[in-house]
Amino acid sequence: MKWRIAALVMLSFLLGGLVAMAVLPGGRDRLFSGLPTAGKALVGGPFSLVDHTGRKVTDKDFRGRYMLVYFGFTYCPDVCPSGLQVIAAALQKLGPKADRITPIFITVDPERDTPAQLAEYVKSFDSRLIGLTGTPQEVDAAAKAYRVYYKKVQDEKSTAGYTFDHTSIIYLMDPSGTYVAHFSHTTSVDTLAERLAKVL
Repeated sequence: MKWRIAALVMLSFLLGGLVAMAVLPGGRDRLFSGLPTAGKALVGGPFSLVDHTGRKVTDKDFRGRYMLVYFGFTYCPDVCPSGLQVIAAALQKLGPKADRITPIFITVDPERDTPAQLAEYVKSFDSRLIGLTGTPQEVDAAAKAYRVYYKKVQDEKSTAGYTFDHTSIIYLMDPSGTYVAHFSHTTSVDTLAERLAKVL
């Protein structure tokens, strides 16, 4: 009989804790705040690519500055322009603080996205935006470093006969190249600007 009472008491505490986590603001965070984390996210790493001016660059060229990294392709009809517009507008909203950030657009379509093509494309969004391309192997290595999925798929509507499925995430990296946070391309301009302002 005693063990049943003890079990019921323990069950009540457990259920109470779960309810508190679900109902109380920040309940889950407070409950787990003292527990060790699993470590840093394995996002980011070395890359060697060519920028939209034709200059060879590596990840080390961006040390000392925050980076907003976005993977896509210039023939993307909607998702990529949407994500880049959000980045550009958020940087404008930040004002002088934005000078500490380098926005970077890395193509997943190096076959079509030459430096010249990227140069025309990036100037449509923000003068600070840097377009990067390279060989298929170099692009693939960069995508793998950032845990980015991309796949060429047939598309009869495209003049090239193909398009790309790809991860649509904006990665914020710190001045040492370490992952800080990520945002969806659907993140609002205000939200992105607020989050960046807190980090800066």
